[in-house]
Amino acid sequence: MKVRPTELQERVIAIDMMRGFSLLGIFIVNMLAFHTPYYYINPYTWYTDPSDIDTFQWIDIALQGSVYPLFAMLFGYGLTMQFIKSQERGMSFIALGIRRLSVLFIIGIIHAFLLWSGDILITYALSGFIVIFLLRLSRVWLLVIALTLYAIPNMGLALLTYIYVASDGVFYSGIQEMEASVVAFSTGSWTDIFAQRAADWSYANIESGALFLIGITILPYMLLGVVAAKSKLIERTSDKLPFWFVLTLVTLVVGYAIKVLPFFIEPNFYYMYVQDIFGGPLVAIGYAGLITMLCQLSMFRKLFNPIAKVGRMSMTTYLTQSLIATTIFYSYGLGFYGKMDLVTGTWMAIGIFIIQLIFAEIWFSKFNQGPVEIIWKRATYGKKINKNDEKNDEVS
Repeated sequence: MKVRPTELQERVIAIDMMRGFSLLGIFIVNMLAFHTPYYYINPYTWYTDPSDIDTFQWIDIALQGSVYPLFAMLFGYGLTMQFIKSQERGMSFIALGIRRLSVLFIIGIIHAFLLWSGDILITYALSGFIVIFLLRLSRVWLLVIALTLYAIPNMGLALLTYIYVASDGVFYSGIQEMEASVVAFSTGSWTDIFAQRAADWSYANIESGALFLIGITILPYMLLGVVAAKSKLIERTSDKLPFWFVLTLVTLVVGYAIKVLPFFIEPNFYYMYVQDIFGGPLVAIGYAGLITMLCQLSMFRKLFNPIAKVGRMSMTTYLTQSLIATTIFYSYGLGFYGKMDLVTGTWMAIGIFIIQLIFAEIWFSKFNQGPVEIIWKRATYGKKINKNDEKNDEVS
């Protein structure tokens, strides 16, 4: 008996709903970097228009550092669902997981260097390779590993950033890098854009150390998702409503209290770090709880069903967001890079997402999988999946 993707009727609507809302939030946050040299600016001083300042404050508190941890937790949740399926069928999940993540890694490489430097798929794949070898551990051990990997190193880094700020360290703003980005993306050739994209990816992942720190950020988030999946927290929401209510209330209150620190105390590097690293994941858990509980209401499920459908094709949604945005802002498209204010860019992200909602609605009237998801599964399983067996995997 072979391991198969999760069956469509086995899907949990709250998971797709969370993915859909996460993708909207991720796109709004990513839009900052699609049209602006965001890697190289201090966003707390960059915006001068009052409406842009208010919009950035809203994005920074509500979305930045919160939506991508939620998506990473869902990734771990999905991997665990696949692992449990394989166990039920008496099959090893390691080989399948490696194939699946290898395909994801290749897609991430293509996305990062041929489309947009802000790719998250590479880091998800690398973290996933570690997760699949830990799936057999108990929930207690997984939780201990996740919290240890996250808390100790990040508390140490927070202390270092505090010392840095106390010694008059300032946020680095790369003037030359900003100018190079604007020139390359707004007026440069395809070669110029490729070179700048590679430079941006290197700066954001290698020079900043982000790629080397996935073991204390993305990996723990995924492991928390594994723990939640092994506990079937989402599937058993109706039996655990008091737990979800308390968890949601506490994480949102504490998380938001931390996330407003740069605006109520001082927007320095220390409070920015604490805001994202400690406030962000707490808010992410709060969002997960809020959506999970709301999905118990039939009216909510019906009203936001299009969001869930976008979540079902999360890979397609994520990649087409990059394709559409770079076409709008880069010189091989409309060349609007560096020419758009934050408010307009944010509304544009929402407008594009609405178009994606419509596309998902039409697509799923004829197919059971998103277009990129079909390719991903075909590459993973090595053969065409029969329509009767066509399933939606929970890992996207």
